[in-house]
Amino acid sequence: MTVVEEPVRPGGRVRDAARTRAEILDVATQEFARAGFDGARVDEIAARTRTTKRMIYYYFGGKEQLFTAVLERAYGVIREAERQLDVEHLDPVAAIRRLTELTFDHHERHPDFVRLVSIENIHGAEHIAACGKLGETGSPALAVIRRILAAGQESGLFTADVDAVDLYAVISSFCFFRVAGRHTFGALFGRDLVDPAQREHYRTMLGDMVIAYLTAERAGG
Repeated sequence: MTVVEEPVRPGGRVRDAARTRAEILDVATQEFARAGFDGARVDEIAARTRTTKRMIYYYFGGKEQLFTAVLERAYGVIREAERQLDVEHLDPVAAIRRLTELTFDHHERHPDFVRLVSIENIHGAEHIAACGKLGETGSPALAVIRRILAAGQESGLFTADVDAVDLYAVISSFCFFRVAGRHTFGALFGRDLVDPAQREHYRTMLGDMVIAYLTAERAGG
């Protein structure tokens, strides 16, 4: 195995490792989101970071490892937001609405995350599957959802027996499609799902739908 020594910047100064990695990940995120895994070029990423392919290979090992690192960071951002979600002081209905709002806001603010996840799905989640760290992260939101569901059922506010993963999938699906399907949906139906004028309408609608499902009387119940 060939060992790649740490490259030196022109002028002889060694670049700060954390800053260099962050710069590479910033540009790589944009490039992978724009061109996909197959279309993205390490040369282009190097040029836009004013560094070299050798520097990128030193820090990440190669294109696949760089894409995996981009995914790790993208998922890490939403996982951190989920970990910081504070709903313990809210009643179950308000708490579940707050969770839907967090997911809605995150997907809207991070369209590159949506594109990266779409690209990874095209590739059969092979990078996530190959990365033990990514495969084991799960979602802190699931623990929050389970506590909210338990509290809602104990208080009698929630009548539905809902699995936390299923509920998370429902919430994520709307938030994801709103961003990922914006252009095709607009071309087919003449409506922009991320139109700022309709933002609060969709944000409220998502919470209303989830709460209505959790509190609805079931036939034959």
